[in-house]
Amino acid sequence: MTDDLFETKTDARRLPPLLKLALELGPLALFFVANAYADRFGYAENQRIYVATALFIAATVVALAISYALIRKLPIMPLVSGAVVVVFGGLTLFLQNDMFIKLKPTIVNAMFGLVLLGGLYFRKPLLEIVLDSMFELTEEGWRKLTFRWALFFFALAILNEVVWRTQTTDFWVSFKVFGIMPLTIVFALAQTPLLMRYEAGKKAEEA
Repeated sequence: MTDDLFETKTDARRLPPLLKLALELGPLALFFVANAYADRFGYAENQRIYVATALFIAATVVALAISYALIRKLPIMPLVSGAVVVVFGGLTLFLQNDMFIKLKPTIVNAMFGLVLLGGLYFRKPLLEIVLDSMFELTEEGWRKLTFRWALFFFALAILNEVVWRTQTTDFWVSFKVFGIMPLTIVFALAQTPLLMRYEAGKKAEEA
């Protein structure tokens, strides 16, 4: 895959933050709404998850297409997540087994956790690519932030496994929308002191 598929810190073409958020959360919101209300449109209750999955796949592909049309690039996280949605969502529909779509968050989060730890091992700053980051940090700052995010991704993978294996499908869908996203926002905000300290250190080095 060529480099022009990925955002970099030197690339000036970026989606407006609100549009980027809408493209990332829109398919997930549609997934939740479809699972909650599909039975009102004549679908059996046990078919709601499959209707929601089909719409989730379609909305994800559309969101990626819009993103690429606007900036001619695809950030790595939405791209990888979208590919897993298409593959595992497709298996869910083809085999009529919702286990596959429920495994999607586990696989994506575990994958990003492994990629980040692998980058640390090989001394490669992969966090900027994975998170499409606009920050400028010192080497130590990137190392610490990368390790924290890797652990967080693993925690999300484990949490998803616990929830989908012990709770109802409706609870899992709600948790996917109203649990994972708030947890991610809280974790990201909790990294602010680290970002401020090592971003300031970077500017001091360059002065």
